[in-house]
Amino acid sequence: MILGIETSCDECAAAVVAEGRRVLSNVISSQVDIHREYGGVVPEIAARKHIESISFIVQEALNQAKVSLDDIKGIAVSNGPGLVGALLVGLNFAKSIAFVKGLPLYGVHHIFSHICANYLEEEWEPPFMCLVVSGGHTHLIEVSDYNNCQVLGRTRDDAAGEAFDKVGRTLGLPYPGGPEIDRLANSGTPSISFPRSRFNDSLDFSFSGLKSAVLQYLQKNGQENVADIAASFQQAVIDVLVSRTLEAAEKRGLNKIALAGGVAANKGLRDAITEAAKQNGLALSLPKAVYCTDNAAMVASAAYFRGSPDNYDLNAYPSMGESL
Repeated sequence: MILGIETSCDECAAAVVAEGRRVLSNVISSQVDIHREYGGVVPEIAARKHIESISFIVQEALNQAKVSLDDIKGIAVSNGPGLVGALLVGLNFAKSIAFVKGLPLYGVHHIFSHICANYLEEEWEPPFMCLVVSGGHTHLIEVSDYNNCQVLGRTRDDAAGEAFDKVGRTLGLPYPGGPEIDRLANSGTPSISFPRSRFNDSLDFSFSGLKSAVLQYLQKNGQENVADIAASFQQAVIDVLVSRTLEAAEKRGLNKIALAGGVAANKGLRDAITEAAKQNGLALSLPKAVYCTDNAAMVASAAYFRGSPDNYDLNAYPSMGESL
């Protein structure tokens, strides 16, 4: 039974997970309403809000799981990548608990924990190809075993979620733009031909050109048909994400694919990859939406499958490279 703590960005979260899969509690405190005023996450505000709420969030996770710290066998915490100030709040709180209770401490790579969201509440197992797509990351990762992951493709500029938020801001939508674009796309028609970037020599992604194309379209045509613009932009992103995932799975000889990350909650993406998997005879894992966005249940699961604890001098790293 592991207590997970997540403070890598603007969600302060804690969860208790047993055997890496059984979620006993999953408490999330979001700061979206606070940061919406600024059009994006303000790092120092995020860190201060974590300081104010983390002890209450952890206690609530224990209460909902109906356990005490005496029942916990390990403490897991995101230690990067993320906002360094925010990461340090969760890391130091986790260190304190682990030290006082004499428990093993597990520092968890944030991207690896998103992959592990696929293990929660179902018997999904490696090997598989995982598309990790969020505001800060867009990765294609081959998961050969629970603790063996290889990055095959990554974004060369904007992450998909970042492109969603920037286009949403350009369209005058409230922050975060991704969910708003997804909502608008349901009532629009993808009738505008926006570009789909592709590299013939790699599985990498690029969304900066698409973002620029939307801006140029708005400068020339205005945004009277904002639902169609949203639908066309979203379809362009989805086409690239899904086609690249299928291509990567085929190249590596895998018949299982999975989604992870905040953008994995996007309804258009979920529908498209479900249909693509069906047409190509691939098994598919789609985590529940609550496990796609930042949460602590995935952090606790990641620690369970990782296995080896860290020393108490563990540090936070805003950028942790490609090694998961």
